[in-house]
Amino acid sequence: MICAGCGVWTDEPRVETDGPGAVLVCLSCGHREPFRRLPLFALTGPSGTGKTTVGRVLVERLSDRCVVVEQDLLWVGALRDPSGDSPAFRQTWLRLAASLQQNGRPVVLCGTVAPPQFEYWPERVLFADIHYLALTCAPEVLRARLRARPAWRGWDHRRIEEMLEFNEWVRVQASRTVPPMGLLDTTRSTVDQTADVVENWVRGLLAV
Repeated sequence: MICAGCGVWTDEPRVETDGPGAVLVCLSCGHREPFRRLPLFALTGPSGTGKTTVGRVLVERLSDRCVVVEQDLLWVGALRDPSGDSPAFRQTWLRLAASLQQNGRPVVLCGTVAPPQFEYWPERVLFADIHYLALTCAPEVLRARLRARPAWRGWDHRRIEEMLEFNEWVRVQASRTVPPMGLLDTTRSTVDQTADVVENWVRGLLAV
């Protein structure tokens, strides 16, 4: 992030919130500027549970309040690191979402992420809260959905089994993460029914 005062790049942004509004502070020159520190909404969960499809519906439904974006748009080039927590990918999304929210609308990010992959980066201070809602579904349904995907997407047996393990992890650990993740089972839900729940989740939290 580049300071508007001295032009220095920082990997550890500082935000002060003890006044009437949040202020972004440069650690090099002390330059201060107002900063919109809004909530971030992470619509997460395993591949095949409906995040991308529901996200497309939410773009229009939430257009009056939020910016809805698909996380996989940046799963490219040097950011595409399937090992570990993909730090460059995670930090880039936090910075981009923080930039988008300066327009006055919070971001709904649709893509697989768990709280430990966002909560411990320096960019976390750029958001008031990060709310997580994880979509899940029954293992046999998830397996069938992933098997039905086109071959170019690479969903072989090993990769499908890994996603089923993650699906189970989400179901068991959702209430234990910090912060906890909400759970929404999409096994028998239509896209519109799932979108109804997610829209109400976002709007309800914005009204608090």
